Amino acid sequence: MIELTFTIKQVANILGGQTEGNPNTVIDKITKIDAGEAGGLAFLIDKKFEPFIYTTKASAVIVKEDFVPVKKLSCVLIRIANPQEAFVKLLQFYDNLKPQKLGISKGAHIAKTTKIGTGVYIGEGVVVGENVVIGDHVKIYPLCYIGDNVRIGDNTMLYAGVKIYDNCLIGADCILQSGAVIGGDGFGFMPDQNFVYEKIPQLGNVIIEDNVEIGSNACVDRATFSSTIIRKGVKIDNLTQVAHNCEIGENTVIAACCGIAGSVRIGKNCIFAGQVGIKDHVVIGDRVMVGSQAGIHRNVKSGQRVIGSPALPVEKGLKALGSIQYIPELIDRVNELEKKLK
Repeated sequence: MIELTFTIKQVANILGGQTEGNPNTVIDKITKIDAGEAGGLAFLIDKKFEPFIYTTKASAVIVKEDFVPVKKLSCVLIRIANPQEAFVKLLQFYDNLKPQKLGISKGAHIAKTTKIGTGVYIGEGVVVGENVVIGDHVKIYPLCYIGDNVRIGDNTMLYAGVKIYDNCLIGADCILQSGAVIGGDGFGFMPDQNFVYEKIPQLGNVIIEDNVEIGSNACVDRATFSSTIIRKGVKIDNLTQVAHNCEIGENTVIAACCGIAGSVRIGKNCIFAGQVGIKDHVVIGDRVMVGSQAGIHRNVKSGQRVIGSPALPVEKGLKALGSIQYIPELIDRVNELEKKLK
């Protein structure tokens, strides 16, 4: 539960909305509309939650401008064009009010050749290698490791336990959640005639451009000799694996537990649901949408929507999935026909 203290009038001014009811009502928390309580501010974003506005105990509810109540309300309303955008805006406003960590812990180990910008926070147990450059207002939480020659752009945040290997480049305004590993060795091995695997050195790096978020325990492997590249605006969820030599295009969103094999190329503005697997060297175009647990084994053209494993266009995929339930019956019918023919 988020705690804050404002009047309804102040909130309306922040969001550019209009009040209906007592504008001096005080709120001190943001709450769900179906679990509201006195002093709470709720949002009516999804119409299916509309019945709760007549029973909620929240002191105020943000609604669309054209909302027309069909029963008496006990809450104050804030009318606004887009409640979902208002919700995000208010959370961002509150987030900016939180106390900001500053300073460098005496328990951090920082090489003398490191260059550190202004307004930086570096927590306990952080290790920073040689020739690292850390931009302004960067926050590095406890127990992070930053290898030699790493560059970190302004306003980037590394939560506890992030590991960034040597020579990787991290842009500005990025967020790396706890346990993310950037620049670990790619999965490169060469078998000899006896199937004994010899490691192939991974000498490249990872480049993460601006405004990227990497989820907890996600891994982005370094390239064999060039760069694995995550373009600006990409959002990668928890427990996702991006293998060596991949490139992910601008503003692509990848949900949790996806596995992307080596040398995959993904275009701009794509959306991947959870647990998608992508074969190595596949090329995926721009604006592609992929359903959960899809298995992509071949190239996908721009604008396509695919589901299933192997991945098929949505229309064919739904038909194929719908047919699976009839396979046992078809087998029985074929067996009966074979018996008759004999």
